[in-house]
Amino acid sequence: MPAAIEQRQRRVLVSRARLARAVDRALAAVGRPAGVVEVAVVDDAEIRRLNAKWRGVRRHTDVLAFPLETPGEASPLVGQIVISADAAARQARRLGVPLAVELDLLATHGTLHLVGWDDRDPVEADLMHRRERQIMRATPKRLWQGLLHRDGRP
Repeated sequence: MPAAIEQRQRRVLVSRARLARAVDRALAAVGRPAGVVEVAVVDDAEIRRLNAKWRGVRRHTDVLAFPLETPGEASPLVGQIVISADAAARQARRLGVPLAVELDLLATHGTLHLVGWDDRDPVEADLMHRRERQIMRATPKRLWQGLLHRDGRP
């Protein structure tokens, strides 16, 4: 199975199978259907600790991505994604979308980061979020509101 899901929290119910399908769909969309991604679903405290340790940012976030491919070496391992179930639940409530859909978005977002997509500046963010929408075609429009522009426009 290309996506290995590990639950490291107990407060938020997460479907491992659905999360794996979201990663697999994103990998296929970027031409890496045989790639392997490990996903850890954690709480806010754990993602805050990891964010501080690896990025020097002392606050929680919704998703972290750790690319693990080595150029020139043939390996199916693409990388690791860490998702905060707490952040996903808050964001789903705020947007009025099912938690599973928000988790799909975070898995897709993390997978795109693993293969080189970035969202540090507005132009890159716009391109990345458009790609996410292409991959996740059948999602509620409100999922995308505020993601790119304050008025919800893509």
